[in-house]
Amino acid sequence: MHPRPFRQVDVFTSVPYRGNPLAVVLDGTDLATQAMQDFTHWTNLSEAAFVLPPTPQGRAAGADYRLRIFCPGRELPFAGHPTLGSCHAWLEAGGRPQRADKVLQECGVGLVALRRDGERLAFAAPALIRNDPLDEADVARIARGLGVERSDILHHAWCANGPHWRGVMLRSAQQVLALRPDSALLAGLDLGVVGAMDGSDSRGIAFEVRAFFTGNNGLIEDPVTGSLNAALAQWLIGAGLAPAQYVASQGSCLGRAGRVHVRRDGADIWVGGSTVTCVTGEVLL
Repeated sequence: MHPRPFRQVDVFTSVPYRGNPLAVVLDGTDLATQAMQDFTHWTNLSEAAFVLPPTPQGRAAGADYRLRIFCPGRELPFAGHPTLGSCHAWLEAGGRPQRADKVLQECGVGLVALRRDGERLAFAAPALIRNDPLDEADVARIARGLGVERSDILHHAWCANGPHWRGVMLRSAQQVLALRPDSALLAGLDLGVVGAMDGSDSRGIAFEVRAFFTGNNGLIEDPVTGSLNAALAQWLIGAGLAPAQYVASQGSCLGRAGRVHVRRDGADIWVGGSTVTCVTGEVLL
């Protein structure tokens, strides 16, 4: 073990402790996969990320760094809030991108571009692996697990972009906020639920989002989920269910105030949010 630079970053918020926290080890060189997984479990956070030099292939493609992302129990090929939080930490620690207009991250799904979006960072949503409608049996099971009528699920689709999210749209944001999911009925699913605001929201928020997945201790609700919001944006905008630019709220039921900023720019959909460092120092790994 030796000291390694470390940041704990709050993502999708400009107010510390109101977003989704991320552990970032800024030098993961020579760390074994199991050591990364063990540290992630120890942090008791939804994810931890480890910054590494690019692979030879990534370096040839212009990657600025490589990122390995873990949640309790498994490694993830991509996740949104670790992508934003790690880029924030890397830049804050003196990282210098090769290009003035973007940062290029290498991870399990390949290369992910990031850019400044005003005071926020934003990433280009990776291509969807799967975006077809869910099987009706899945939809019926999800309705039972959420405690709603089947008719309350207005739209549904696979939203897979590394994580294999199942996405469903309910009648309203208020219905999303009122959910009391059944962990047994939803076991084994990565589920994203979205509902539209009624149009009178003074904060400029268009949708309320909640994310549920099965962890080591049963069903977990994620505070703010970049990969899910990226996939939802591609689905909803592509299907004409959302405008080309909007803001989603997530984490309300957990006492958080996550804000996810979505914008379509040509063929790309950019997903952004504010990031703030809450802890800085070293970890022994």
